[in-house]
Amino acid sequence: MYSVNVRDHFMIAHSFRGAVFGPAQRLHGATYVVDLELRRRELDADGVVVDIGLATEALRGVLAELNFRNLDEEPAFAGRNTTTEFLARAIHQRLAAQVAAGRLGPHAGGLDSARVTLHESHVAWAAYDAPLQPAAPA
Repeated sequence: MYSVNVRDHFMIAHSFRGAVFGPAQRLHGATYVVDLELRRRELDADGVVVDIGLATEALRGVLAELNFRNLDEEPAFAGRNTTTEFLARAIHQRLAAQVAAGRLGPHAGGLDSARVTLHESHVAWAAYDAPLQPAAPA
């Protein structure tokens, strides 16, 4: 399996519900470093996994929707604890939609899977990994 990784970051504010979260129940900020790993069994016709520039743009675009936001106020996350694990899946789903829409180039339909990793710090991170649906025909 071949893979390509691109990286970006975003900053948010949020709070959690539940005693398990202790002081994080109060509003607090987080800066996440985000890795997007895209994988495929065989290289595309150009000899690459995916266009790195388009993958970088897609990741940047998805993160821009969240950057400098209080996630407690985002309708898409109403009633949810926006944990690192939860956010990794939400970002994966948004990126998968970008792939399915053909925004990562004409050969991105051959991508098999993606892993989104959110690094909370240098000692803690969470990830979501799942197959990708083939891109819609042009």
